[in-house]
Parts: sequence; C-alpha cells; structure tokens
Amino acid sequence: MSQPPYVIIHSEPMLLCTILGRRRLQRVLYQTSWNAYFVLFPSFAVLLITSLAILSLWPQILLLKSSTSAEEGTNSTKVFKVRENLKESLPCSSLLGLNCDCNGTHQSSVLSPSLLQTKTKSCSPYHNWELFNADYQEMLKKLKIFVYPDVSMNNKSSPFARIFLPHPDPTDPKVGNYFSEHAFKLAFLRSPFVTQHPEKAHFFFMPFSINAMRNHPLLRSESSISNFVAKYVLRISSEFMFWNASGGADHFYVCCHSVGREAASKHIILRNNAIQLTCSSSYFQRLYSAHKDVALPQVWPRRSDKVLNPPNARNKLVFFAGRVQNSGIRQQLLTLWRNDTSFDIFSGHPSYPYEEGFRRSKYCLHVKGYEVNTARVSDAIHYGCIPVLISNYYDLPFANILDWSKFSIVVNQADVALLKHILTSVSEQTYLNLYQNLCMVRKHFKWHADPVSYDAFHMTAYQLWLRRGLHRLVT
Repeated sequence: MSQPPYVIIHSEPMLLCTILGRRRLQRVLYQTSWNAYFVLFPSFAVLLITSLAILSLWPQILLLKSSTSAEEGTNSTKVFKVRENLKESLPCSSLLGLNCDCNGTHQSSVLSPSLLQTKTKSCSPYHNWELFNADYQEMLKKLKIFVYPDVSMNNKSSPFARIFLPHPDPTDPKVGNYFSEHAFKLAFLRSPFVTQHPEKAHFFFMPFSINAMRNHPLLRSESSISNFVAKYVLRISSEFMFWNASGGADHFYVCCHSVGREAASKHIILRNNAIQLTCSSSYFQRLYSAHKDVALPQVWPRRSDKVLNPPNARNKLVFFAGRVQNSGIRQQLLTLWRNDTSFDIFSGHPSYPYEEGFRRSKYCLHVKGYEVNTARVSDAIHYGCIPVLISNYYDLPFANILDWSKFSIVVNQADVALLKHILTSVSEQTYLNLYQNLCMVRKHFKWHADPVSYDAFHMTAYQLWLRRGLHRLVT
C-alpha cells in the first residue's frame, strides 16, 4: 500500500531537523569535554611547576641537612665553661642549668651551646627577651612625654591643686592599694622622658589623680569625679592644640582606684580615644579596651627583702588572707579548704604577721574580690611566693612581654574545687623553674622614686612606647 502524499511532503524537513539536532548535540558534548580540561589545567600546571621546583632544590636540601647534622654532632662533643658575664646578658631563668638563684649566688657549669639556647627559649619568663630588650633600649633613647602644667601649679592658687601635684608621701600606709597611681607620677617627673617641647612629644600626660579626687571634700563621689574629668578635658582642648590634633589618642591618665573605672564616662572622646593606665584591667569592664589601655600592676609599698626564703624553707602549700564578703569565689575557697592543714586560708587578717604568710608558703592565692585585681599578686612576687591567679577576665600587667605561665599558675574560677590536686601535681623541678623565673621578674613589679631600669615605671612606659606612632591632624 502506498504512503499518503502528505507524509511524503513533510518527511524531508523532519529528516533534516533530525540530522541538524544530532550535529548540535555532538558540538555541545565536544565543548563540554574541553571545558573540563580548561578548568583542570591550572591545577595541573601549579602541581607540575611545584614538583619541578622541589626536584631542582633537592640536592641543596640534602646538602643543608647533612651540614646541619654534622654541626650538631660537633656541638654535642664540645663543651665550654660558662663565663660570669653570661649571667648579665641572659635572664636568670635562662641559667637554670647554671645553678643561679634569687639571692645572687652563681656557679659556673658546663653546657653545650645548643642546650643553652634551648633552655633560654623554653624556660625564660619572657616571650622574646632579645626582641623586647632591643626595642626597650630604643625607647630609652627616644621616648618623650609632655605633662600639662597643672602638675606644677601653686598649692595656694587653686582648691584643686593637690589633685594634680605629686603626692608628698606615696609610701603613706593610707595610700595603700593606690600606691601605683602616685608612684608613676613621681617616677615620671624624675625621668628623662619629660619634655618641655610638646611638638616633640609622643604622648601627653593628664596628671589628675583619681585617688586624690576620691579623698577631696569637694568631689568624693563617682559622679563628681567624672564631671571634673570631663570639664578638665574640655579646658585643655580649648587652651592647647594637642588634644584636637589627635582626638586625644596620644593622651593618657593614671588610675588605680576602683572608682576610676567611670572617670571617663561623661566625655565620650576621652572614653573612646585616650589611654588609661589602670589597675582595674578587666576584659569584662565596659570602659577598658585591652588594645588601647594599659594594665598597671597594683603594688602595695613594701620594704625590700634582699634575701628571699628559699624553696626548701617554705613549709606551707598555700596562703591566702582577705575579705570574703564581697566575693563568692573567696567564700567557696574558704568553705573548701580552711580545715586543710596544708592550706593557710584566713577570712580577714591571719593569726601571724601578714608578710610571714608569703614568706613561709610555696603558693599564694590571688582571688577575685570586688575587682579582678589586688595587690596580692605583686606581694607574692615580692616575697618569692608563686602567685596562683584565680580571677577570670584579668588582663595581666605586661602580658605582652612576660610569659605568666612561666612564673605563676592560672586557675579558672570554676576549678577552685580542684585547687589542691592542681598544685600537688606540679613536679619539684617545675616548681623550682617557676621560682627561678619569679626571681627574674621581681624587678618589674617595683616602683622607685628615682626610676631604675626595667622597674615598674619603665615597664609601664614601654607599654606606652608600643602605642606610639598615632597619626595627628596637620594644623
């Protein structure tokens, strides 16, 4: 039977469409396969180039490895007698193998250079002594600070003069916990960092004292103090050009009183830009910024102990004495450990002189009270007792220079029930390392009326030095 005519008429176009469709499909598949090659080509090229580079360097790598092994073998066979002047060039903690101690005795020993280098890096209480010391020496040559003239005003010229003048006797026991605030100002005014040429200054010191305001009959309250500080900043910004040149970013003030936390609260630019040197250095404190502000060591003025009790004369494991009413963690500590005979834990004053608790104990507790900071940290360091820090969110002084893990023990507040287990797990050698390192860092927590190199004043000044280089507006 013959095919109908209309089928014959349309069959040719259908055949043509089928052929063209197949060709387009083949072209699409062809392009897709080449697109995959183009995507993978760069990766293969990088891999090939890297492999060729490694192969070309392989003979040098083998030569370097063999020379290093030969050098180590030579060093391991050599010994040398460590000279006395090595003690001056390296931290005491780096010389643990040299039998140095906190009272200055030193015996020579024999160490290979590689072993000495290892001890220096692993046992030093500094993150990097060489880097720090090089920059510190640069600071001594160049740092300049301008202090606003209120610091030398006539005592009779203003009822607020004593807020700006140096304290006549910062070692007065009434100053107590706020000693660092006054000690910094006194040391600064006797330092070579003071300049009478503000155009050459890296920083500008606003010399008001929060502690003096707290005891001033016309101020006292936190609200009055913050009002006074805000008005003072408005005055210096109108009388001098320096505040406006940097927006206050190169200005600083010092406070060690807890009320100082709110001193800048009523001047937003002061709060956001100026540097506060503060003892209340808490990450949890809303007006403290760790990248901008400086943690000041809280120091109670103590008489110098030239000879410390050695480790074998410390017969108590733990010492703590202080108020517990304003601290839940202190109350928990007292409940857990006051009946343990290896712990001397007191609510309030101990039954013997306070200093004796530090002298006779291996570990001395710094436990958060109303603030994260107390003078017990510096007291422990002063008397050669390893600080045990139980104070969350505490931005420790000089932490970018000192490795606190090398001369103290940090315990989370949540782990206070494990305190005895943590301390008794410390090996004798680890404790001796901590003790030696503690001896090394003692000088950094001491204030002097006439500043001494590497003391608390210089270490604090170095923290400012690290914050230099701020851009000023062209006037």
